[in-house]
Amino acid sequence: MTDTAAPGDGPKRSQKWWKITLGVIAGVVLLAAVGVALSMRFSVHRAFPDVDGEVAIAGLQAPAEVIRDDMGVAHIYADNQHDLFLTQGYVHAQERFWQMDFWRHIGSGRLSEMFGDTQVETDAFLRTMGWQSIAEAQYAAADPSDRAVLDAYTEGVNAYLSSRSPAELSFEYTVLELLNHSYDPEPWTPIDTLTWGIAMAWDLRGNMDAEIARAMLLGSLPPEQVAQLYPPYPGDMNPYIVPADELVTDGTPNASIRAVPGVRTALGSVADKLDLVAAIGVPGAGSGIGSNAWAISGSRTDTGMPILANDPHLAIQMPSIWYQNGLHCTTVSDDCPYDVVGFSFSGVPGVIIGHNANIAWGVTNLGPDVQDLFIEKVNPDDPTQYEVNGRWVDMDVHEEVIQVAGGDPVTIEVRSTRHGPIISDTYGSLEDFSDAGVDAPDPYAIALRWTALDENPGVVPAVLGLDSAENWDDFRDALRLWIVPSQNFVYADVEGNIGYQSPGAIPIRANGDGTLPVPGWTDEYEWTGFIPFDELPRSFNPESGYIVTANNAVVDDSYPYWITYDWAYGYRARRIVDLVGSNAPISLEQVGSVQFDSYDLSAERIVPYLAALDSPINTVLASWDFGNQIDSSGAAAYNAVWKRMLEFTFWDDLPEDYRPEGGSRWFYVVGQMMDRPDDPFWDDATTTDVEDRDAILQKSLDAAYEDLKGWFGDDPDDWQWGAMHVSTFRNQTLGESGIGIVEDRFNRGPFQTAGGGSLVNSTAWLATESFETYWLPSMRMLVDLGDLSRSVVTNTTGQSGHTDHPHYDDMIPLWLSGEYVPMTWTREQVEADAETVQTLTPQR
Repeated sequence: MTDTAAPGDGPKRSQKWWKITLGVIAGVVLLAAVGVALSMRFSVHRAFPDVDGEVAIAGLQAPAEVIRDDMGVAHIYADNQHDLFLTQGYVHAQERFWQMDFWRHIGSGRLSEMFGDTQVETDAFLRTMGWQSIAEAQYAAADPSDRAVLDAYTEGVNAYLSSRSPAELSFEYTVLELLNHSYDPEPWTPIDTLTWGIAMAWDLRGNMDAEIARAMLLGSLPPEQVAQLYPPYPGDMNPYIVPADELVTDGTPNASIRAVPGVRTALGSVADKLDLVAAIGVPGAGSGIGSNAWAISGSRTDTGMPILANDPHLAIQMPSIWYQNGLHCTTVSDDCPYDVVGFSFSGVPGVIIGHNANIAWGVTNLGPDVQDLFIEKVNPDDPTQYEVNGRWVDMDVHEEVIQVAGGDPVTIEVRSTRHGPIISDTYGSLEDFSDAGVDAPDPYAIALRWTALDENPGVVPAVLGLDSAENWDDFRDALRLWIVPSQNFVYADVEGNIGYQSPGAIPIRANGDGTLPVPGWTDEYEWTGFIPFDELPRSFNPESGYIVTANNAVVDDSYPYWITYDWAYGYRARRIVDLVGSNAPISLEQVGSVQFDSYDLSAERIVPYLAALDSPINTVLASWDFGNQIDSSGAAAYNAVWKRMLEFTFWDDLPEDYRPEGGSRWFYVVGQMMDRPDDPFWDDATTTDVEDRDAILQKSLDAAYEDLKGWFGDDPDDWQWGAMHVSTFRNQTLGESGIGIVEDRFNRGPFQTAGGGSLVNSTAWLATESFETYWLPSMRMLVDLGDLSRSVVTNTTGQSGHTDHPHYDDMIPLWLSGEYVPMTWTREQVEADAETVQTLTPQR
């Protein structure tokens, strides 16, 4: 039996696709630690922005006003569109420029310029992807009106940068100066904005990792067991977003362009394996991550008007990924059509999620299969050539030079084929692809086909369209421009309508279903087009009176196009539907309770099998209400057992990189196995005995009991889920440096936390690591369409990105307890809650 981590231990940070490591220069920091400690208060506070009074700004055409409320939420009032977005850029830079600077270095593959040679491998991958060149093409092709917004926003950012030294921009630059004397932030450009949009698309990318996982597992497991680990979406027990009888389309697609289910591959000896897997219907790696968004019509609310709820689930970080703001044209007109509040990304103009005077919208990740891995047959005599339909053709080859702080530049060669960049040279998960259950040619390379690397306008045009939309038709017209990442958009308006639209470029394949890498040397698996926008799933005023999205399957098999196998398995959606459907008429306060709901549906399935065995834990589970509240002894006991159960059932069968982390897929896989006590996965391959279900469940109970006794003692009243499940909000860069004095300055926590993975209150943790929160509801928003001024929100951390600022962490207690603050909307509300007022005037 392996030792489990202490309940509060953090997860390994290597789970990220980038990681800041400063250990090689820790000695320098430690030598300077005394000086930093003595000067820290002054250095921290000098970076706080001036947010009161009057300031002259170059480029401004007329005075603009920024009113911050008592939570630091900035409402911007301007007479024209140019000044509105210039001021937003200025405000973002005031509060979050370090975050913006770090993000743009991710998007452009230039992290090594800030953090040295520990980031060269990350930069090599990012340069291989070529996000900056995509962003440059987007800007060059942008509509003049969209380009004007990008330019105005950029003016505002640079107006703030020009007035401050690096140390006055953010305290992080003071620390970075000890490590990298040569670094100074460059002026902002519109390309920096656009690269971050592509980086976010990568974060929400689709099923590429599941595609790799299935291929790798086929190298060690029979195909029927791989299929068992990736079962089809359980539509018989969990809901679809748009049931077949509520689906709205504009005609019937041509069957000849419908994606053909099944992987018809030419990969030699494994062809039979791949066909079997596809025939069983292998979905992807549904995990604990995702988001919730739902709209309830007035027929089900206590006001007779819709309520819209949204809580996107993203990685835990400090500061929050979101910056809340209002954008208000003093007179709304065709020339300045914005009067909108909600959540933005620092570095990007507009409001991504929120409401205006007419409509509200929320977002969850659709997760369509928009990435395919193509195995390219490389010329053994020339690694810059690959085969296409029996002929050798040249790859596109160019060099990228990575500048490295404190070191010599590193030059890499980037190769691309007709399908996209070759990522097998730089993407870690493909390092061992030769061990996969796929016969690749020798030599081979793997290229990535991904919609985000195709010509597309970026997200800004669609965001601006949403911010100014007045009705359902305007909303849908804006989403026609939303190409990547494909999302579920939930809609409600002040006329009483609710709706759903899935936008984005979703490919149609000549063959295959995208679940496994396919041969790239023929045209058999090429993309032949994309699902037309008017044939993408949508719903408007469904008879049910609600629309619930929680990364569950959008449509059933009757839908004529192929979207993906890789849905989340619907446990969150099931719980939301049950609560919304059984509480009519429902109030805004009750909808807030749903967002914070921590009921574990999967435990309903598994606990009765545990109860049949002998363990002191069962005394606790017998009275457990399946809730995962902070003070719950039952949740502490069950999650300790669940973690051990996954270990004892699967670790002996699966490679280390593909062991179960928990989440909805594993809820369903293990739940199905409960009816098969002799399933081969129950047997422990490391012993000579043949274990069955009850043997593994008993072993899990025994081990979990020893874990709990070691952590808390043998009195179950002392077992507390919150003591095991904690949230630490970490600065993404210096907060993960490994240097205590630096981390303590930037990080906040640990905090006891309710919820868990694949629950509605989805504070997910990694079963391969510890119980610490890894993904979470990154904000919570409730919009009352009957009275927008009654809408409420909470963010995870605070508005400010400046450590020690009063608004750096003041939202954490609200987020932890499921509380909300007003989502101030009217000028009267904003002025009544005003904490500071700043007037920006044109510089003469």
